[in-house]
Amino acid sequence: MNAALHPAGHRPRSRLRRLIAPLVVPQVFDFWASRLHPTWSWERPLARIVGRSEASADAVTLLLAPNRNWAGRRHEPARAGQHLMIGARIDGALVSRSYSLSEAGRADGRIAITVKAIEGGKLSRHLHRDARVGDVLELGPAFGEMTLPARVDGSWLFVAAGSGITPLMAMTRQLAAQGMPVPLTLLYWARRREELCFVEELRATAAAHANFRVRFVLTRQEPQAADEDAGRIDASLLDAHVDDLAARQVYACGPGGFVASARGLIEARARAFAAEAFTPPPRAVEDTGTVAVTLARSGRTLELARGESLLTALEAQGLKLNSGCRMGLCNTCSCGKSSGATRHLHTGDVHAEPVSSLRLCVNSATSDLVLDL
Repeated sequence: MNAALHPAGHRPRSRLRRLIAPLVVPQVFDFWASRLHPTWSWERPLARIVGRSEASADAVTLLLAPNRNWAGRRHEPARAGQHLMIGARIDGALVSRSYSLSEAGRADGRIAITVKAIEGGKLSRHLHRDARVGDVLELGPAFGEMTLPARVDGSWLFVAAGSGITPLMAMTRQLAAQGMPVPLTLLYWARRREELCFVEELRATAAAHANFRVRFVLTRQEPQAADEDAGRIDASLLDAHVDDLAARQVYACGPGGFVASARGLIEARARAFAAEAFTPPPRAVEDTGTVAVTLARSGRTLELARGESLLTALEAQGLKLNSGCRMGLCNTCSCGKSSGATRHLHTGDVHAEPVSSLRLCVNSATSDLVLDL
């Protein structure tokens, strides 16, 4: 699991491919090529599911074998802690969302994602319930900045809740493959024991490396094992398990409310703090009323509610927009703004620069807007 390894099959396009490119209709090529091999495509990054295993009562790990188009489009390998856009056809329509890598940098070029079934999540439920070995998924490039530095030093603390364990598990695996060169403590919250992922592997890692400690914290069950605890994240629980917080570099990942609590408890006390949330945190400001949003390309003007993400509000008006993570991470829904003011839904900050780019999924309108749509 060396993050510096290039995926198998990574090599530049051949001279022949460049010469015949003007003669090829990609859709026609893909139609016939897929009859020979499910992931053969002229330019689309695809991956075939080559392994499937249950990760918990409500999560599954899928091992993916990407095609050469995905490997060739990236300037560097996917890194532990990053995310991927994953797409699947459900009822004839392509549905795409972002998922964290639970394992990256394999020598065989394969990658793993661990998907938790989310109530109302169309793609997560499909991948958890229906996806099988042999199925083909669409892939986007790896993205995300919460990764380990090239040179890891100091002491570290990972704080995870729910499926927030996934990117932190990928980084834990990377450090374990390097012999756990720095002290690392992982505090991992779940509601119930059966919802925890990677339990046996984490315990085996702790047994093999004196530098690594893991605590499983349950919010709806009492602890039973020696490495279990109970309760929601608070100062007393943190102090009980981390007596040198001021020396720790901390990564936190989980639902928005959990990350907001972790930030409030840890950021000012730790050596460094970084976090990613996979659901919006509680909003600091609730805007009311409506604004006029003009779509410059189409000439339409719509009345949209303040306080609602522009992506959600525009979709409710019938627009079909590119989107991915819906959390402001992947940049898929980014578009230009010619005028007006917006509020970032996670931070509450208002941005009124007259010409700028914004992510529709995490910004709402606070004034009349003109968007490059």
